[in-house]
Amino acid sequence: MPLAEVILWSRLKSRQLGGYKFRRQYSVEYFVIDFYCPELKLAIEVDGDSHYTEKAGSSDKDRQIKIESFGIKILRFNNKEIYKNLDGVLLKILEQIKQITTPAPPC
Repeated sequence: MPLAEVILWSRLKSRQLGGYKFRRQYSVEYFVIDFYCPELKLAIEVDGDSHYTEKAGSSDKDRQIKIESFGIKILRFNNKEIYKNLDGVLLKILEQIKQITTPAPPC
């Protein structure tokens, strides 16, 4: 596992973030998601340098569309964000968890 993933995993494992269980290297069809919370249907992807080529960008978009077709929300972070602003990354994940778990007001 790349260092950025190790760092993020150290803060996601054992229900440390909001009490939710995240799994690592979770399979959805023939794709592997870096981190996934089945209860929330929330995926977290860590994009290293290999994700910033023209071919990878197109492939990532196609992959994301397919994964999202299963009702899964994907959050993406790059290595630099994790190295330099881990607290900000965790806050963004918590904000997404809040959006997922807060019921919509009645009409």
